Amino acid sequence: MTLKLPSFTGRSSAVLSLLALTASIAWADGLSSLQAFIQNTRSGRADFTQTVTAPTRDGKPGRVKTSSGTFEFQRPGKFRFDYKKPFVQTIVADGKTLWLYDADLNQVTERGQAQVLGQTPAALIAEATDLRALQADFTLAAEPARDGLQWVKAVPKTKDGQLQQVQVGFDGDKLAALEILDSFGQRSVLKFGAMQLNPQLSAGAFEFKPPAGADVLKQ
Repeated sequence: MTLKLPSFTGRSSAVLSLLALTASIAWADGLSSLQAFIQNTRSGRADFTQTVTAPTRDGKPGRVKTSSGTFEFQRPGKFRFDYKKPFVQTIVADGKTLWLYDADLNQVTERGQAQVLGQTPAALIAEATDLRALQADFTLAAEPARDGLQWVKAVPKTKDGQLQQVQVGFDGDKLAALEILDSFGQRSVLKFGAMQLNPQLSAGAFEFKPPAGADVLKQ
């Protein structure tokens, strides 16, 4: 006897297609993308543009500043922003220390990494090892899809920091955008170019040594 599978045509086929589509949508949200990003991505590299908009004052729109550069990270706890335009600045987290170098001022600010990164966007990118760890510090919620991306909103559970909320946009499991609102009403939007997932980064990518003659401020 030959076992024949039932064929689905017409209305039955349409119902099955709808069910399959619904299942796909149910999983394709910001939280699922964030979880996949954390689980599958150990390192990354991308170009970025950043637009910072000051809050509205006296009915007048805030000033807008745009910058660009390159971004690299390696989990856990290491990342590097190299701003190239319009000013040269470098931000490096080496796992213990957060360094900020302003080339125009020839000044370096040095801070203990554990003291400043717990509830910042960097924790979402480079610090977290799983969603449960993030949920200890953030309230996470999937947001409606827009601009071709899946979004998740993260709100810090403590209210005494400078971060009000951050929305993270994903293209599949690739980080594509960050929209950051601070406690002063300033909005910062970072858009990443095509992100390379799990590239082999150089051994010294997250090392920083203050340039000769630079003023070093420890905070």
